Amino acid sequence: MTTATPVTASSATVLAEAGRRRTFAVISHPDAGKSTMTEALALHAKVISEAGAVHGKAGRRGVVSDWMEMEKARGISITSAALQFSYRDCVINLLDTPGHADFSEDTYRVLSAVDCAVMLLDAAKGLEPQTLKLFDVCRYRGIPVITFINKWDRPGRNALDLCDELGERIGLQAMPLTWPVGDAGHFRGVLDRRGGHFVRYQRTAGGATAAGEEHLPPSQAEAEEGANWTRASEEAELLGASGGEFELERFLNATATPVLFGSAVLNFGVRQLLDLLVEIAPRPTARLDAAGDPRELDTPFSAFVFKVQTGMDRAHRDQVAFARVCSGVFERGMVVTNAATGKPFATKYVQQVFGQQRSTLDTAFPGDVIGLVNATALHVGDTLHAGKPVVRFPGLPSFAPAHFAVARPADLSRSKQFRKGIEQLESEGVVQILRSLRRGDGAPVFAAVGPMQFEVAAHRLDAEFKSPVRLEPLPYTVVRRLADPKQRSIVDGNRTEVLTRTDGVDLALFPDSTALGVMRRLHPEVRLESLVAGTDD
Repeated sequence: MTTATPVTASSATVLAEAGRRRTFAVISHPDAGKSTMTEALALHAKVISEAGAVHGKAGRRGVVSDWMEMEKARGISITSAALQFSYRDCVINLLDTPGHADFSEDTYRVLSAVDCAVMLLDAAKGLEPQTLKLFDVCRYRGIPVITFINKWDRPGRNALDLCDELGERIGLQAMPLTWPVGDAGHFRGVLDRRGGHFVRYQRTAGGATAAGEEHLPPSQAEAEEGANWTRASEEAELLGASGGEFELERFLNATATPVLFGSAVLNFGVRQLLDLLVEIAPRPTARLDAAGDPRELDTPFSAFVFKVQTGMDRAHRDQVAFARVCSGVFERGMVVTNAATGKPFATKYVQQVFGQQRSTLDTAFPGDVIGLVNATALHVGDTLHAGKPVVRFPGLPSFAPAHFAVARPADLSRSKQFRKGIEQLESEGVVQILRSLRRGDGAPVFAAVGPMQFEVAAHRLDAEFKSPVRLEPLPYTVVRRLADPKQRSIVDGNRTEVLTRTDGVDLALFPDSTALGVMRRLHPEVRLESLVAGTDD
């Protein structure tokens, strides 16, 4: 068998380059301004000259991270996107995630590839249901979180109340580094708590360009802003007395969160966020493999695939596997090994990604996200390595689905394209694909966390494979793993069904919890186990 070709670089070079990387995700509840913030960060880094943050506004471009037609039409992010750019002396790997709860599985995968998260809160709404779920995921993975309270240019809640909510509802101590001068909706600027000065922002036309800043000493701020400055100063002192002073260790161990105030659509406070990421966001560190052993940064190349995407380039329906580099140096053209199959994988076509725009990438270091083109042999969760084998990095979770539908080709003459499209959606994890002998391969069952995943799957089958699909909803709401395949005939009945997932796991589907209870009462010997994100326990 062909062996992987290790690429070597001095430990000092790898460690120095890894130290320059900042890899983070932007996460939030839908409509909190996530894609707008993504563009605002790129704007302040001067990698784009004008933001297109307002969807549907005449004469404005769509955001660079929202490239799918459905995203542009609906004005929401429904798939994650990667952007890489330089800022100061650092390399920024920014992952924009879908905010909608129906796509939480995609968000979870992205969070496995980052070292830090920026959580956006809507100033008027504070912590929302999806925000709470995302904080739980970050806590579970030990990911440090920076909180940006967005939309301060609009009417909203009291700043102190929003900070108190972080501690009361999710147990994170708020450590504000900036404090708003002026109520929500009457944004004057921020008090920089570390420097003690006033940062006053200057509006630009529609927020399309980076906002200017004016830095004023406290005495001048008091003279010009009066009661607004006085109140901000008093509240900042109160925060300090109540444990709100910044401590780097508390941020890194994910027990406290730095807080910034601003407005992404106006580019207010965005530079402060970008600078803070450069200063305090964790650098890449050794990643544990599935056996719990660390893969040190300066060992030979290793990476894991956290996302597979097709159709980013409409001229070439190629497939891109996004991988997070975990150790060593990657060089285009090297041959690596897929730990899942033991087979070599050539990396002739690898790209650096900026939204939908792509350019050839020659070298990458720990923390970087690389796009492997035409990677049809790679799947979400695969580990790649050169040199010393990796036991494999921990696999990524399959969430417990809550919605099910039988998929059939609307045009039988397009059955071949239908099957090819199903294989593609399956490899990307757009929906889970379940099969059974009862239904056959021609009628797979789509399983999804949320119903909007069905819309995305149907749209892509039609748009990319010219195979319109009919979806027939199934009446199941409860799913359990069938631990013993020999018990399949007991469960597979008139009102219940057993389907097999791609990874070979048998899933027992029930119309409701009552039906599950009846099955357990009549057949206590049947082993039905809950599905938990990350493990099937």
